[in-house]
Amino acid sequence: MLTLTENASTIVRTITTQSTGTEEGGLRISSPAAESADLAVAVAESPEPLDEVVEVAGARVFLEENAAAALGDKILDAQVDEDGAVHFAIADQSQIPR
Repeated sequence: MLTLTENASTIVRTITTQSTGTEEGGLRISSPAAESADLAVAVAESPEPLDEVVEVAGARVFLEENAAAALGDKILDAQVDEDGAVHFAIADQSQIPR
């Protein structure tokens, strides 16, 4: 299952709360096809019926079926640059030191 770093949890929670005005919102990640590496990210007020919901420290990520399959063994990280732009990165969980 997708996991989130502490930075990603904080940033996702902040973005979704500011955008939706509720703690029920989340960041929705979708993919056009199971074998595609293309991912789309959008703020959503709630998950779609078939979405997998990942919740970490109050941050909610909704994974569309194809994205859930592609990201099942990954970790999501996020950073905010000096201009305030958010950058997401995905890595294999096996690459993260424990």
